[in-house]
Amino acid sequence: MAQNFFRYVPNFEYISRLPNENSIGDYVQVKNLFKRVKLRPEIFSDGTYFQRYRILDGERPDFIADKVYGDSKYDWVILLSNNMINWETEWPLTQDGFYNYTISKYGSEQNVFETHHYETREVRNYANKVVCPKGLEVPQNFSFVFFDPNTNEERVATNITDEITNYMYEERLQDKKRQIYVLKPKYLPLVIDDMENLLPYKPGSSQYVSRMLVKGEDSRLFT
Repeated sequence: MAQNFFRYVPNFEYISRLPNENSIGDYVQVKNLFKRVKLRPEIFSDGTYFQRYRILDGERPDFIADKVYGDSKYDWVILLSNNMINWETEWPLTQDGFYNYTISKYGSEQNVFETHHYETREVRNYANKVVCPKGLEVPQNFSFVFFDPNTNEERVATNITDEITNYMYEERLQDKKRQIYVLKPKYLPLVIDDMENLLPYKPGSSQYVSRMLVKGEDSRLFT
């Protein structure tokens, strides 16, 4: 996944530590994974560049890239637009994957549907003003006293909690992961230009070889 992304990532030559090397001057060339870019601030912070997208069950970044940009090789744009580094942990699970994950985490199907916590329901006074918002994590028997200006009395709000099971809790987390933003296709060239201009090395360093390669010193020669 995101193989096309590494076409833009420059290389770094460092001293080989492989046991079968014949010379202390042998180097190995690798991708410089410490060299990375992010979307320019004017793009990342402006919602007009993006459109909301809800990930369907089983969809991967390359599927969405093909759907939005007509080419699956731009899967890295989907990840970059949502500041994702490890898609395997930041991407929503499939239905089967979610089932296996919850069983593994909670130990059994019965435990998956045990209580995780309780949350408040929304409570309003007679003036229709919210005196207790929905979704606060509280004890099961939570209650509170509030003053109602319409009746000029103190009132006690009871029976205002809902049970949230482990399944519901985990499902919410997955649902948040399903809500992503995708860069609108017309702005894709801007991101590609940034990759081509910002990732390559700039001349001037003693390690500089070319726009796509720098070379480290062999410290073993000086020991």
